[in-house]
Amino acid sequence: MGLLIQKSGMLSTIQDLGRYGYRQFGINPNGVMDPAAARLVNLLLGNDENAAVLEMHYPAAQIELRDDHFFAVGGADLGGMLDDKPIDNWRPHRASKGSILRFTSRVSGARAYLAIAGGLELNPWLGSTSTNLAAKVGGLEGRALRTGDIIRTNPPTKDIADRRVSHNLIPHYSRFPTVRVTVGAEYHLLSEAAKQTLVEHDFVISNNSNRMGFRLEGEAIELVEPTELVSSAVNFGTIQLIPGGQLIVLMADQQTTGGYPRIAHVISHDLPLLAQLSAGDRVAFHLVGQEESERIAAAYERELCLFRVGCNFNYR
Repeated sequence: MGLLIQKSGMLSTIQDLGRYGYRQFGINPNGVMDPAAARLVNLLLGNDENAAVLEMHYPAAQIELRDDHFFAVGGADLGGMLDDKPIDNWRPHRASKGSILRFTSRVSGARAYLAIAGGLELNPWLGSTSTNLAAKVGGLEGRALRTGDIIRTNPPTKDIADRRVSHNLIPHYSRFPTVRVTVGAEYHLLSEAAKQTLVEHDFVISNNSNRMGFRLEGEAIELVEPTELVSSAVNFGTIQLIPGGQLIVLMADQQTTGGYPRIAHVISHDLPLLAQLSAGDRVAFHLVGQEESERIAAAYERELCLFRVGCNFNYR
């Protein structure tokens, strides 16, 4: 069983939820840019939510399914077509041997996720199949997909029910979202005017953005006075202030430490909203407290748990 990549698309990679527990060795987690989408499409198919998926951008990969498969697509809507018939995101689909899955247009979002019932047959590195492009490890030995690649798949372990993800679980993607943030360790170094700028102005995603970080363009943000900092821990969603007064939001391929002021952190629940932006899109920030951030995350996890239980009831 397997998938044949007939066209590789733009930066299609194998990812799971990340490679954790090795930051002390300088090994970054990698993983999907939109964790919510990857978890949801895997749960739809009865997979472990950490199962590997294909992360695709537009123009996306064209894939031949070499056996009968159930699959699901989530995240960006890239105009999916199965044997030239439109398919919906967020629900399982059955493909027959020789079926062709392709994507025809970018309708919304920037990154789509393809999950296969039973999962992909891959060799993990340090407990994860996530592709690390810089270190050349992980899925397909650390590189993007190429035309002609064959990815082996496991047979599904459960019957697949026809269901879809409820709307309250799907992130509200937009080309101009308001993203909630908590204060960072160096927030206090900002001038009062800078603190106002952070939450009262919007910022544009720069062309110089990638899976490591999104560079933002907007009103300059200033420190009270220049400060030398020792490199400290950073994470997915850390917002750093770089020389010149501009911002970088660290994304899935973020480094393990950084020396720029960490003025804020995007809350985990809103990371998918950022992940689905591309160059030219805009973002605004709204400051919330740590307790509210934790409440939002816990509420979503409760909803996801109910969805997981519902999916398990439908599978035999």
